[in-house]
Amino acid sequence: MNESPHLDFAMVMASAVHDMKNSLSMVLHSLEQLSAELKQDEHLSQQVGMLQYEASRVTNDLVQLLGIYRLQRQQLPIRIDEYFVRDFLEEQIARYQPLFEGRGVTCELVCDDGLVGYFDHELLAGIICNVIANTIRYTKDQIRIEAEQTDHYLKISICDNGPGFPQRMLQMPEQLNLGINFETGSTHLGLYFAGEIAKLHQQGGHRGYIELSNGGVLGGGVFCLYLP
Repeated sequence: MNESPHLDFAMVMASAVHDMKNSLSMVLHSLEQLSAELKQDEHLSQQVGMLQYEASRVTNDLVQLLGIYRLQRQQLPIRIDEYFVRDFLEEQIARYQPLFEGRGVTCELVCDDGLVGYFDHELLAGIICNVIANTIRYTKDQIRIEAEQTDHYLKISICDNGPGFPQRMLQMPEQLNLGINFETGSTHLGLYFAGEIAKLHQQGGHRGYIELSNGGVLGGGVFCLYLP
């Protein structure tokens, strides 16, 4: 009797995740078109907005799963280039404008027009989009995104006026386990991904990192990303 060939489950999972991500991208595109057609019907527009939000969250999770898989196999290339930070952040915020409107959330961007940063556009977009999506979920009605140069780092902060992070999450984010919290359903996948991507950005003996805190200008949770 012939033995079954060895099954690389990680490879199979990565392939499945990739297919699911592509399918969800098509769903999101269709929802965007539907949302535009239903703007006159506030109730239906809000329902479509909720579907967009949930589909976007799942897409972000799948992208992060693929990223972590490639990180562990050292197959995740990083392409650092120079970008105008305000343009980059406005691009990410624009993706969520229908959700801001549907949930009655205002998003303020504070960033000098001339501020530049050195980072991987695609990887950083994944971090920022995931944080914005989670912030929409927990904020009361305000989000503030701020970028500035501080010492040797570009600092990007995203804060809200929600209840803030649980105390157990305010430890060093990289110390958070990826285990499942069965009370909340959280795996901390997004924070783990953000921390690992931040570390890939290194320059002049400095390495990127993330921080979590509560308070800030809006009184809720504050996510900070530091890139050298």
